[in-house]
Order: sequence, then C-alpha cells, then structure tokens
Amino acid sequence: MLSTHAQRSTSATANAAEYLTFRLGQEEYGIDILRVQEIRSYEQPTRMAHAPEFIKGVIDLRGVIVPIVDLRLKLQCETAEYTDFTVVIILNVGGTVLGAVVDAVADVVALPAEAIKPAPQFQGRVDSSFVRGIATVGERMLIVVDIESLLSSSEMGLVKSAASA
Repeated sequence: MLSTHAQRSTSATANAAEYLTFRLGQEEYGIDILRVQEIRSYEQPTRMAHAPEFIKGVIDLRGVIVPIVDLRLKLQCETAEYTDFTVVIILNVGGTVLGAVVDAVADVVALPAEAIKPAPQFQGRVDSSFVRGIATVGERMLIVVDIESLLSSSEMGLVKSAASA
C-alpha cells in the first residue's frame, strides 16, 4: 500500500508545474517559474516620459535595458508602498525581458494541473482573463497568473516603445 502511495505521489510530482509565489497586498499570486530569470532587490528605475503609470521606468541589467512594471499598480492594489521586502522579479515574457515589482516573494510550489481550479468569472469591470486559476496550498489561496495574458501583446508593444523612446 505504501509503495502505491509513493508511486502516486511521485507521478503527481512529475506532472506538477512549479510556480514562484509572491504577495501583492493581502493576496498571494503564482507565476510559472520557467518565466523567472532572477529576483532582485528594488532599485529606483529611470523614469520614462509618457509611460503608463504602472511602468515605473527602466534599469540597466548587465547591459540590457529592462522595463520595470509595478504589478501592484497594474492590478490596482490599494497601496503600493516600497519596503525592504519589495523586490523585482526579472521575467522573460514572449522573448522580452522585463521586471515586475511585487511586495515580497514567498516560495516555489509544485502544483499538479488538477490542483488549479478555474477562477470565477465576473461580469463588469473585473478583468480575470490573466488568471489561469485558483489553487489551495495548505491554508493559503494562490491566484495562478498567466503572465503573458497579464502583460498583453498591446502592452508589451507599449513597453517596448517606451524602452526604445
């Protein structure tokens, strides 16, 4: 019986994808770990003229100019205070390197596909198109984000034009 259980958990782990979890306000989010290049402490980026409010500016990351998107502003969190825990997650999204400002990084969790339940669909102004689903990790609720959808192609184009302006 134990060996069957061990085999089941091993196969479940093999089918699981890993997600980096981070906090924005009171909520905890997860993004595909394969999109993450590195995690850096927050440094004030160079502001870009005429960029949307959620684009904080750009930084020079070892010779690459990287746009910095504040996910707290993008997702309309109540407050976006910069603390010692504020970090920038450097992501590769659709071949574009960009930084995402978050309140804090928590950990990496492995979630099998069946653990991610569909997000409820709301009518009106709530845009849940970037939410892949909701997962329960122990006592925590985790909002699994499709980072490509969140930073849609039209906005990615905007980020690219802001960085090259």
